[in-house]
Amino acid sequence: MNDTKGRAPGKPDSPDGAEPPRGGILMGRPFGVPVYVTPSWFLVAALITWVFGSRLDEVLPGLGATRYLLAFSFAVAFYGSVLVHELAHTVVGLRYKLGVRRIQLQFLGGISEIEKEADRPWREFWLALVGPLLSLVLAGAFWAGLRAVDPGTVPAVLLAGLMISNLVVAAFNLLPGLPLDGGRMLRAVVWAVTGNPMKGTLAAVWTGRALAVAVVLALPVLGSAQQPERSTGEAMLDGVLAAILGFIIWQGAGNALRNARLKEVLPGLKVRDLARRSIDVTADTPLGEALRRAHEAHAGAIVVVDGRGEPIALVKESAVSGVPEHRRPWIAVSAVSRDLEPGHTLPVDLAGEQILETMRRAPASEYLVVRADGTVYGVLSLADLERRLASALLGRPTV
Repeated sequence: MNDTKGRAPGKPDSPDGAEPPRGGILMGRPFGVPVYVTPSWFLVAALITWVFGSRLDEVLPGLGATRYLLAFSFAVAFYGSVLVHELAHTVVGLRYKLGVRRIQLQFLGGISEIEKEADRPWREFWLALVGPLLSLVLAGAFWAGLRAVDPGTVPAVLLAGLMISNLVVAAFNLLPGLPLDGGRMLRAVVWAVTGNPMKGTLAAVWTGRALAVAVVLALPVLGSAQQPERSTGEAMLDGVLAAILGFIIWQGAGNALRNARLKEVLPGLKVRDLARRSIDVTADTPLGEALRRAHEAHAGAIVVVDGRGEPIALVKESAVSGVPEHRRPWIAVSAVSRDLEPGHTLPVDLAGEQILETMRRAPASEYLVVRADGTVYGVLSLADLERRLASALLGRPTV
């Protein structure tokens, strides 16, 4: 399966500031975009080698163990075709300045991680169409190569397999349901007709979910109809693959819906509305006393200041929760605080996706919020932001 997807505008990256997982073994950087092969690829390559190798023994008897080497070569060539499919998405994504984070080759195909959503429906349509289109071009190229070689030979079998597999990749990806390319094309068409990208997403999501159910139910039946005398093991393998494929499609459709909801709610997010009221204390203030003052002031955060009243640290809510109540009068707030570092101060007027982008650059659990003149407005807790986003995903009103 092949899929183009935007980066979810969800919570910031890991709090320790580490880079996101690389995603497997780095194979190269065509067009400056890293291409990774995940460990799951080796599993599917072994499966293809076993299945295709068994078929080769029927079509070209006498190859012996060499047939598995040829079958592995087919697996590599097939995923080379998948890479071309994904590179087509990548080139168009770069052309539209959408940014491409990486390409992954994995269990059921490839994924091009497009960082931004297309801003126009026709760009979305073309970005999705170009992948299956390149797969059809490759199928045509392999068909032309097949006509140039003798039938019944090793090259003929490999070329026929690559032609059929690319046709299957193109046809499957053109199915009109998210997260497939055809689903993105359907989304673009509904978006263009209605002028509402969310309506396009909903149409493609529910079509994708219907496809997921159809795949789980129909693939084993089709396999039995084509090969009535196949073994129990082969029937079970078809059922397992159908279940995995259906699950991936269902999950991908759900992810697309969550991303669309987040995109709708992001413009309404404002640091001013999310920030908690705070109080100032010095580093040697007992934690119990600081919490008492915060309670009296109806504040939800504590800022540690120096002798001149300048903020130097923020008390971590998670650290406070880990201190038993009877010990709080004997522990200074400095023991449960985190020093303010560059990037941990947010302007009060920050809004929308800028909030997430700023927090991604300097991950933390709490951020100091300041007014334009530099005075303290309050503290933004990552937990509060995550709760607001989670409510948006579930379609619940936020308070």
